[in-house]
Amino acid sequence: MAQARSRKRRIGMQIAEHSTGIVASLLFLAPIVWTVLSAFKPAQESRQPPLPPWPTTGFSVENYATLNTFGDGLWLPAQNSIYVSVMTVVLSVIVSVLAGYGFSRFRFPLKNLLFVVILSTIMIPFQSILTPIFLVLTKIGLHNTLTGLVCVYVTLQLPFSIFMMRNAFDAVPREIEEAARMDGANNVTMLLRVMLPLVWPGIVTIALFAFLGAWNEFLAALVLMTDQSKFTLPIMMTALQSGRFGAIDWGAVQAGVTVMMSPCLVLFLLLQRFYIRGLMAGAVK
Repeated sequence: MAQARSRKRRIGMQIAEHSTGIVASLLFLAPIVWTVLSAFKPAQESRQPPLPPWPTTGFSVENYATLNTFGDGLWLPAQNSIYVSVMTVVLSVIVSVLAGYGFSRFRFPLKNLLFVVILSTIMIPFQSILTPIFLVLTKIGLHNTLTGLVCVYVTLQLPFSIFMMRNAFDAVPREIEEAARMDGANNVTMLLRVMLPLVWPGIVTIALFAFLGAWNEFLAALVLMTDQSKFTLPIMMTALQSGRFGAIDWGAVQAGVTVMMSPCLVLFLLLQRFYIRGLMAGAVK
């Protein structure tokens, strides 16, 4: 009897856990599915009340065509966003890997103090330093340039990325490094051929964080970019939501949201295995 009750209790707990997971998944997926379906409504239907969310008169790409007529079109801000995001990922990964390896494996004066100073910059609100950033970029000739925007994004990503990579390197047993030293590996060979494969999940984690942050960032791009040809997708979406003559084209807005979230979803689904491992490995020593 006791075993039967225990088995029933276990089955009940499993049913409750799976039911909760299914409900939570549906709650998360519902807005995404709603947005994607609404983007394929014909232009006339997209101006009607949003229920039902799926097209009732057939699927159409009119909203995407309308989206491409705003400003300089869809491709130019998308190209700017791709450039800024990719360059942010590349520079963030290179600098954070080198810095994390240095903080983890080398001894130098004031190492701990320097690491704390770098980490403490996370506590500074980004909005409070926009004016100094604007003045510095203007002084060095990078104001209103995508390169200047990349520099700002990399600066914002580095404290967290360095923290993650230092902890990722700390998690690698020193015995592996010592064995490679005995085989004649120098510092460069050690980092590239021995350590990097072992901390690959951490690299994927900081790369994904950097991409998502740069791809979706709005405030810095709005303040630092004044040339319409340098606008990124978030700024284009703001102009799109403002509408023409006060009228908002909700179908085009939904199409723009779909375009913006698609790369994020695809990358996360492809890299989620490495992302979870890297996040757990880099969170603690």
